[in-house]
Amino acid sequence: MPTHLLTPREKEIFDLLVQNYDTMEISEQLQISEKTVRNHISNVIQKLGVKGRSQAILELIRIKALTL
Repeated sequence: MPTHLLTPREKEIFDLLVQNYDTMEISEQLQISEKTVRNHISNVIQKLGVKGRSQAILELIRIKALTL
């Protein structure tokens, strides 16, 4: 799976998720709505074919699209 799988915004959101930010904090940090944050997370979960945020993070780390 290519590492350029994430859009720049999706990468920003998952970088913040890894830093333990919640949806509300991410929306405030990026100045977008919580719904938009959730939509981006859902899109990534769908792209990866996983069941949730945690699995998405683990898969992104595994394919080196995300680093800790």
